[in-house]
Amino acid sequence: MTLPHPPRYRSAKRRSSQLAAVVLPDESTAFQLYRLLQQHGISPENLAIVGKGYNSAEQVGLLRPAELIRRRAVSLGLHSLIIGAILSGGALLIWDLAINPYLLVGLTGFFCSLVGVLTGIVLGAWGEGGIASLYHYHLSKGRYLLLIEGPATIVSWGREVLRQYTTPSLRR
Repeated sequence: MTLPHPPRYRSAKRRSSQLAAVVLPDESTAFQLYRLLQQHGISPENLAIVGKGYNSAEQVGLLRPAELIRRRAVSLGLHSLIIGAILSGGALLIWDLAINPYLLVGLTGFFCSLVGVLTGIVLGAWGEGGIASLYHYHLSKGRYLLLIEGPATIVSWGREVLRQYTTPSLRR
């Protein structure tokens, strides 16, 4: 079963590597496919097995869904606060409003931030958080993840090797 890459918290600097993940039913299958990918020239530096007895989800950067949602909400909330304060400050400079400027900037910033936080919660739960919860669900059921990370050529080569050697039940 191939799913989209597990979300990771990204720093300001974008990574040029890609990630593919395969959910596997047991440890022996995960290890066999790991060895198969090695035999086809994919370095162990680009491979990881996640599951009991191997790497944990946190060790490979797979965060809990609640953490992803919180980070997205805080990030969008802060950005919205700044944008709302700048826009209301600009409105005060352009128009001569008979409103307390501190009150206007504060309320506008608060409401923009609130909208940003709510948007962050929805986007985090719908996007990255949903994918992360799917991976955590499989790990909690005793399944394993085989991760391939690296340049696009390595990841696509790994996918092609897995496509040739796996059964259709693993690809669903």
